[in-house]
Amino acid sequence: MKIRFYNARILTMADQFNVIEDGELWVEGNRITYVGEPKNSEIQMVWDRQIDVNKNLLMPGFKNAHTHSAMTFLRSYADDLPLLEWLNQQIFPMEAKLNGEHIYHLSKLAIMEYLTSGITANFDMYLTPDTIALASKDCGYRTVMVGGLNNFTQSLELIEEWYNKYNHYNELISFMLGFHAEYTNSKELLKGMAGLSEKYQAPVYTHNSESLEEVNECIERNGMTPTAYLDSLGMFNYGGGGYHCIHMTDEDLKIFKERGLSVVTNPGSNLKLASGIAPIHRMMELGINVAIGTDGPASNNCLDMFREMFLVTGLAKIKEKNAAVAGANQVIYMATVGGAKAMGLNDCDTLEVGKLADIIMIDLNWPNMQPINNITKNIVYSGSKQNVKMTMVNGKILYEDGKFDIGVSTEEVYETANSIIKGFVGS
Repeated sequence: MKIRFYNARILTMADQFNVIEDGELWVEGNRITYVGEPKNSEIQMVWDRQIDVNKNLLMPGFKNAHTHSAMTFLRSYADDLPLLEWLNQQIFPMEAKLNGEHIYHLSKLAIMEYLTSGITANFDMYLTPDTIALASKDCGYRTVMVGGLNNFTQSLELIEEWYNKYNHYNELISFMLGFHAEYTNSKELLKGMAGLSEKYQAPVYTHNSESLEEVNECIERNGMTPTAYLDSLGMFNYGGGGYHCIHMTDEDLKIFKERGLSVVTNPGSNLKLASGIAPIHRMMELGINVAIGTDGPASNNCLDMFREMFLVTGLAKIKEKNAAVAGANQVIYMATVGGAKAMGLNDCDTLEVGKLADIIMIDLNWPNMQPINNITKNIVYSGSKQNVKMTMVNGKILYEDGKFDIGVSTEEVYETANSIIKGFVGS
């Protein structure tokens, strides 16, 4: 399709944080073909659709750089517990009941929520990549999957098979090497993962230093923090990153800087599980790439980038006792370009000619967006999901004015998700 957006404010994220006040953006197929001031009226084009943006804002879609989508079935099921008790006594036993078909349907529910929050791509670590990939493909949604290798599920052979398969599966799907965490993997498995990284010269991702207990137990076992231990195995020779990264030493941060690793912070989940507050300001000072994730809907419990952005900046200010740190522009960069970098999505990070058309429209005609003194600050400090008017992925509008175009009805998705959890609770 050929779509013309006009009468738009445009935040490209390619030119600092400058906003084009009266702009146009053209999409042909899945690519952006023009961004800028209105074209000469003499230029004639045949459009499938022309959209008057009505002075609202077009910007790159947010990137949810850490999540477990199919955990939608455990939303509000096992709350108000510490991390390891929550995992071992509540989450893992319920997850053992899941099959691939369940995960297919539950992932669709998460995709719908991503779209309402302006999230155009997710970095998904979960149990059955085959049905996760199918759900995203069927919805027309962009997903980067990552391995969740551990002592109980998946294997090095499966991770390698998935890596080769899903990086050639569909234009919307890719796969990264990864494992659940240091504390759920034997040294043999970890060394095997480092070997896969070496073989493919590929980055590796994992949960890292999420709780103080996790860090202390790793030091007891290995004499090093999780970051230092994994690095000693050659895990990060080709980059990658860590999810959470709360309890980080100066040595840990130095390793992240030297290895070019990304930190994916998850403030909503970390607060709810009382895991702690990541040293975001220090990471930024060192030039470490920081991205934002929601974590899964069992621990957050919502998949809302607006809430995460506000928490990133608010918690950084509290931790440093300095209201000037982690400003709105820096945080909106984390949620878009920083996330794209962490996920290997360098073709849909900004709104530029030739880039993939992963675009959202922020409705500025709501009280919480007025007056328009500073658009990026409005988004981070007062924005909410109600302001997402449209979400486009790969040149197709999947969500607009409260309606979804993902190949399945809203009612069917909700009914299926509820029937799955009811069946589990009754079993």
